[in-house]
Amino acid sequence: MDSRLLSDTFVELADTMVADFDVIDFLHTLTDRSVRLLSASAAGVVLADPRGELRVAAASSEPAGLVELFQIQNDQGPCLDCYRTGQPVTAADLAGPGQQWPQFAAAATQAGFRAVQALPMRLRDQVIGALNLFRAAPGLLDPEDLRIGQALADVATISLIQQRSTHRSSVLNEQLQTALNSRVLIEQAKGKLAERLDIDMEQSFTALRGYARAHSLRLSDLARAFVDGTEPLTDLTGLTGLTGRSSDGASSGT
Repeated sequence: MDSRLLSDTFVELADTMVADFDVIDFLHTLTDRSVRLLSASAAGVVLADPRGELRVAAASSEPAGLVELFQIQNDQGPCLDCYRTGQPVTAADLAGPGQQWPQFAAAATQAGFRAVQALPMRLRDQVIGALNLFRAAPGLLDPEDLRIGQALADVATISLIQQRSTHRSSVLNEQLQTALNSRVLIEQAKGKLAERLDIDMEQSFTALRGYARAHSLRLSDLARAFVDGTEPLTDLTGLTGLTGRSSDGASSGT
């Protein structure tokens, strides 16, 4: 494991006391780093809205995001059990017999995942969601990876709960609701950019996120501006993962 990346990740997840704290970008950092640091093929985060209903907040890949959405829509899966109990939930072989969540297991296997570890995002008795680690191969997560994964989930939870919540307990719910609403805009922007450049959704998100960071913009603000047409996104050349062709016909790849 890359110890420097691990330490940098904990610092980044803890460093949320800034005025322009972007929850969506923060959660995508959590999923991206979970994949890079742990023996996971993909990762996703589900968060509870103010009514206690789970919604997909971030995913490291489109298949992971779709599997997360599937289990919420069908009300079965390890992340739901993890959120409801506040305890880690493991599915070591989703293609094996006697599945606890047969519909979820079938959907996850079809998406290329054979195992999943759901880790609670919890501070004491407050559970706000779950971090889910998907693996392409069956088997249990290494104990050290499991310990680090839970630590990442814990630090992220503390950061979300503490961020700007000193004065009003309702701030967290408002913040998370805003983040979940922003995700809808981001999905719309991803689709619009993917169609324009003839690229896939993951490349589209990479381009949007890279543009936002390069221009010091909040990802949700950029998505809103792009969807309503006030931000044309004319300078996308060189962003990581971008291929295809721009709207003026020039190649947008590197």
